[in-house]
Amino acid sequence: MPNNSAHIAEVDFVRGTAIVMMLASNFVTDLQYFYNYSKYEMFWQVFATITASIFLLIVGISLNLSYSRDAKVSKFIKRGAGIFALGLIITAVTWIFVPQDFIMFGILHLIGLSIVISYPFLKLDKKFALVAGMAFLIVGFFVTKVIVSNNYLMWVGFTTASFSSPDYFPIFPWFGLVLIGLFLGKWLYPEGKRIFEVPEIKSKPILWLGRHSLLIYMIHQPIFLGLLALII
Repeated sequence: MPNNSAHIAEVDFVRGTAIVMMLASNFVTDLQYFYNYSKYEMFWQVFATITASIFLLIVGISLNLSYSRDAKVSKFIKRGAGIFALGLIITAVTWIFVPQDFIMFGILHLIGLSIVISYPFLKLDKKFALVAGMAFLIVGFFVTKVIVSNNYLMWVGFTTASFSSPDYFPIFPWFGLVLIGLFLGKWLYPEGKRIFEVPEIKSKPILWLGRHSLLIYMIHQPIFLGLLALII
């Protein structure tokens, strides 16, 4: 969810739209988890998957834009470590309040790690990112079917039969979408420059959300749960 787009409007707009989708999805998830809401479960499951996929594609696109401005590996390590640390904070908070179902390796953990391990692909031709991305998706399909005796490699995608976590995005297959986003970034924004024309985007609220996506992600759940506690 990092905003490395240097305010390229269409990237911010797509990210902002995904934030709106995420807010809707997570609000329904809260209703399902804490208040036994059970309508349209399949729809909301597909909706959540699409939302997460958009975010991860945008992460890849943004990484290419960021690399075009400053290719120092230290920047990516620092940014990735910072976002991964935020993921650890969420792990700690959910372990305290929901110990039976806390978040072990959620989307922030994935994004933080992806920012670091995608760096070699930023230096290569875009076709390598595409091929590797497809490979992660395909292999991930099989990895997630494997049942193991412990959850030490749950961050890769190997879990036990009883594993449960409300926000789970292992490297396989989800890192594949970051790499495909990186491919799209190299294709659509070679050297960080747009190769196509877009109409002026005037939706300032959506653009604002897209430019502050990490902040919105970190604060929205306490707000949602507080509101639900007041009205239900």
